[in-house]
Formats: sequence, C-alpha cells, structure tokens
Amino acid sequence: MIKTVIFDMDGVIVDTEPVHKYAYFEHYKELNIPVTDELFATFTGQSTKNVYQILKNKFDLKDDVNDLVLGKRAIFNEAFDTKPDLYLIDGVEDLIKDLYENEIEMILASSASKSTIDRVFNRFNLNQYFSHKISGENFPKSKPDPAIFLHAADLAKSEHSECIVIEDSKNGVEAAFCANLYCLGYKSLNSKQQNIEKANKIVDDFNSINANFIKNLK
Repeated sequence: MIKTVIFDMDGVIVDTEPVHKYAYFEHYKELNIPVTDELFATFTGQSTKNVYQILKNKFDLKDDVNDLVLGKRAIFNEAFDTKPDLYLIDGVEDLIKDLYENEIEMILASSASKSTIDRVFNRFNLNQYFSHKISGENFPKSKPDPAIFLHAADLAKSEHSECIVIEDSKNGVEAAFCANLYCLGYKSLNSKQQNIEKANKIVDDFNSINANFIKNLK
C-alpha cells in the first residue's frame, strides 16, 4: 500500500511554467541569445542553475552562472508577485487535502529554488500538508538524475516500495524510473511536448483520482 506521495511542483501542483517561460525569454532578450521553443522544451525539469550552465556553454556567455540565475530570478519574482494568472493545477488542492486527511505523507521534490518553493507554498497555504520540501538547487545534477527522489524517499516515514512520485515532465519521469520508484505521470496542459510514457500510470485530471486510488497503486 502507498504511504508516501512525492510531488513535483511546477506543472503538478502549481502552474508556474508560463511565469517561468515569460521570465526566461525576457532574460534571453536581455542577453541577446536565440533560444528556440524546441531548445527551451529540453530544459523542463532542470534547475535554473543547470539551464544557465548549458546556455553559458552553448552561447559562450561571459556572465557568471550565479549572476545569470539571479537576473532571471529577479524577472520571475516581479512577475510572480504581479501576474494575476498564477493558480493551482485544477483538482490538486482537493487531492492534497484528501491525502492529508487519509494520513498519506506528502513530500515535495522540485527542481525549483527554495525561494520559489516558499513563495508558492506561502501564497497557496500548502506548508501544513507536507512533511518535507526539497529543492533541486541543493543537488549538483538535475532530473533526470534520480538523487532528489532518492533523498525524498530516504526522508519518508515509509519504505521506498511504499512511495510514489507524481511528475509531468520527461526528465522527472526518467528520474523516478532511475530511482526505482513508482511514477504516476500527470499529462499537464503546459507540458504538451513532454514524453512521459515511462510512467507506470498516466492521468490527465486530478479530479478523477483520490487517496483511495493512490493507496492502491502498484
């Protein structure tokens, strides 16, 4: 029986992807680098630091990676605080509350920075439901490297075999696969280009599942 759910955040809990994309492309314009939508799609699931390391190498950028990260983050933070169209994924709040009421542990394992995670969780009052919040900025490699999910499973009160991961990106699903954790793939509206066929099961509507569904996966 499943006792712990490890959630990704962007595209699974909250729809920050459009805000991130806006911030990235505004910053690309400032840097005068030609990032295509196809190249950008390959960054899904990567930490911001790793994205800018890739771009620094590809476009021979002179700026320090940390300075590039801070530049993008400043644009994101302003947009996060001012854009009215930031909202939770449809059905996920009810699912989180149902899992909590049924005493299923929840852990966040997101590639987002700790500051972004805290902004989201404070804005939508989610802190009370999660036992741990893990940021990808604390790991040298991003998903599809499995380290963040292995760490989350180690922190869980249950065995690895009693944990599942909910992911919406190819890199995230691959990370769960490499961690040997059951993966429930969420077909996000904002991840249309993502191939999540390696997920053990795929859903496209959180309103169609509940704690009982989660408990009995595998």
